[in-house]
Amino acid sequence: MAVELCLLLLLFCGSTISEVQPIYKPPPGTLDFGFVPAKTYDTGAYHEPGAIGILFKIVHAFLYLVQPNTFPQDLIRKLAQQQFGNTQGDYQKAIYYEIGFIVSAALGLLFILLLPLVGLCFCMCRCCDNCGGEMHQRQKKNADCQRSCFATFLFVASLIISVGVLCAYAANQHLTNQVRGAKKLVNSNFKDLKIFLNDTPAQIDYLVSQYNTTKDKALSDLNNVGPVLGTRVQEQLGKEVRPALDAALTMAGVKVERAIKAIRETKEALENVSVSVEVLQEGTERLHANLTDVKMHLSNTLNDSACNAAQAASTCNIIRNSLGQLTINANFSGLPGVSSQLAKVNDVLKIDLSSLVQKGYAAFNDTPDLVVNQTKNILSDIKSVLESIGSNITTFTRALPVQKILADLMVYLTQSETYVQDYFPIVEQYDFYRWLGCLILCCMLVLILVFYYLGLLCGTCGYDKHASPTTRGCISNTGGNFLMAGVGFSFLFSWVLMIVVVLTFVTGGNVEKLVCEPFEDKNLFKVLDTPYLLNKHWKNYLAGIIFKNPNVNLTFEKVYSDCKENKGIYTSLHLEHLFNINELLNISMYTEDVALKIEHIQINLSKIILLDEIGKENLLNFSSSGIDGIDFSAYLTEINKSVTKVDLLSFANDLEARADQLPKGALENALKGHANNIRMIHNQQVVPLEQAMSTLNQSIRLLKRTSSELMVKVKNVISAVNAAQNLINNNASQVIVQETKKYMDTIIGYFEQYTEWVKESISMEVAACKPIANVIDTAVDIFLCSYIADSVNTFWFGLGGSSMFLIPAIIFAVKLSKYYRRMDTEDVYDDTENGNNGYHKEHLYGIHNPVFTSSVEQW
Repeated sequence: MAVELCLLLLLFCGSTISEVQPIYKPPPGTLDFGFVPAKTYDTGAYHEPGAIGILFKIVHAFLYLVQPNTFPQDLIRKLAQQQFGNTQGDYQKAIYYEIGFIVSAALGLLFILLLPLVGLCFCMCRCCDNCGGEMHQRQKKNADCQRSCFATFLFVASLIISVGVLCAYAANQHLTNQVRGAKKLVNSNFKDLKIFLNDTPAQIDYLVSQYNTTKDKALSDLNNVGPVLGTRVQEQLGKEVRPALDAALTMAGVKVERAIKAIRETKEALENVSVSVEVLQEGTERLHANLTDVKMHLSNTLNDSACNAAQAASTCNIIRNSLGQLTINANFSGLPGVSSQLAKVNDVLKIDLSSLVQKGYAAFNDTPDLVVNQTKNILSDIKSVLESIGSNITTFTRALPVQKILADLMVYLTQSETYVQDYFPIVEQYDFYRWLGCLILCCMLVLILVFYYLGLLCGTCGYDKHASPTTRGCISNTGGNFLMAGVGFSFLFSWVLMIVVVLTFVTGGNVEKLVCEPFEDKNLFKVLDTPYLLNKHWKNYLAGIIFKNPNVNLTFEKVYSDCKENKGIYTSLHLEHLFNINELLNISMYTEDVALKIEHIQINLSKIILLDEIGKENLLNFSSSGIDGIDFSAYLTEINKSVTKVDLLSFANDLEARADQLPKGALENALKGHANNIRMIHNQQVVPLEQAMSTLNQSIRLLKRTSSELMVKVKNVISAVNAAQNLINNNASQVIVQETKKYMDTIIGYFEQYTEWVKESISMEVAACKPIANVIDTAVDIFLCSYIADSVNTFWFGLGGSSMFLIPAIIFAVKLSKYYRRMDTEDVYDDTENGNNGYHKEHLYGIHNPVFTSSVEQW
């Protein structure tokens, strides 16, 4: 049923996607399909035994010593194929593999047979006053040492037996606790399986619903065909169109937004030149007249009779000789005017060049709107195709019997859960019987230990080293009797304990070595995957069951590993051999229709005019304004001259200094008055002229810089605009076809993303089979190996160890009891003879003393 569900899932999803492999695949926008809904499974298929895990590891190490051989895959295969024994060496290999268990079991059987027989013989021998049955103790020098050694050895043996009993009891209790807690783990597995079944329809619905994400994204691109396709066409054409438009507004490297400003700056520069020349011409004429008057007045002052005096004659002559420097230096009257150039620039500014170029920009920027208007009919057809795909998906979904299959599986799962729940109390009841039986076995050993510990306690506490063997106290005698009671019960119970140990050892040990360890390292799966093992006609048994085709390479190990990694059931069971997802996930007819309709998109951009003839003529008029015909050298020559031949301030200061050299009087005062007049001329006339010359200098240099490349730049701008216009008129169709192809691949790319996402989701997330691996782990690794095998192995390990140490305990207890029990006879003591601690040797003085005969029953 589960396989049918998965196949329907694939068939269902198969109606939604197609495989399209375009020659050119641009990276489409990444779609976010979210996460396939999946609930978290509760079962943690891992068992942590806790503190008892140390005992489990010790038992595993012991089993490795007993059985260090590798897993016998060949023997297991032959046994499964009923071919074991056909080869002469099979039994030898089996014996070699099991030699550790065979030897150990043989020793156990020998223990079972011999110990009761030895006990019987021992009892009969003691009844005949042999084997220590005679109630007479021979005194020796090292008697105290022997007693102490026997007591110590017996105590150590009892401690070891106690540890073994504790291990056995802990293992017994651990198994019971795990069985009682197994119900929760079983319920958790059933719950996960229900989640597995209940989540699958929701996951299928989610995969289908995400087609809307693809459709919505495709519809979004179709609804925004202008911004998407139109912008792409615009960007490709803009690589040559925009530089041409920018160049139309770029003068001398000025940016587009400063193009008009450049023309206005040219106008301002021409106006500054015209005004400055006029100012300079008028200013120099007025300055020339003023300087002439100053010279005349100075000359009249120097002709005064005071200059004839001996003290003033030389100074006056010097001043008279310097009057020739008071004249202008630069002559601006001969400079040509710029009125004609200024008039042409004003005519250019009358036409708004910026608005003309912006019209070109606007026409080019309207490309997305042109695309929208010219693709309305085709886009409506494409949208209809996308809507029909969604309708087909919905129709096909309703036709699939997915819910019925899931309901049948859920009924089967519920019945199985009910059966397990009903059977579980019986398991607990039988486990109680097992626990009680194991507890009785532990109590047998506890009873023996009680006798030994009581014997040691009473014997040690009641022993009087000064008392003779026939006069020992009641407590000491009771201790010896307890020890002999422990010996008797050891002979009675040991063989029963060893029978249980041998049976559980052989069973539990082989389960650990032949099931648990191979399961952990997956060798067990390799055996199950052996061709023709479970069915002599099928190469691969699992493939034969699922696909009815045993030649498909489907193995237990691969399925278990994939489910362990929580992969989808499609990947785990290799369902591509039933339904190839690449064939099922196919809507090529839809994508072909979409592609064909997109290819039919025709976009006409011939109406785009980047720069009309008026704009081009305006640019040419600006370039032919005559700025390049201005005689810049004449202007620069006069500008580089000073306004006057001599610095008037320096001349005035020098004149005033020489006046100070003259005698005080009218001549000195007159000369100083002339010096102040010269300073005033400088401040009022020369300084403004210098400022006008600076303005003229900046304007002339700007015009010279502008005129040097003006014609070349204008021609380049017009050529670039013409080339861009030719590109739009002649080559736009090629760009449109290319961008339309990319646009089509982008739309189809959304479907390809959806296809890959569905494939990945079906392979890894939809119907993830982790619960199946959890069921196997729970049944084998946890229940069989961790709960049962480890507990049983630890039980026989503790019980067997205790049983083995009963043998030295019996020996030491028998020996030690002789030192604690009250004897019937003793050796005669002689006060006069030295040696032997005051006792004569028994073979010389052994006399029966009925007075000290003990009434205690002999063993």
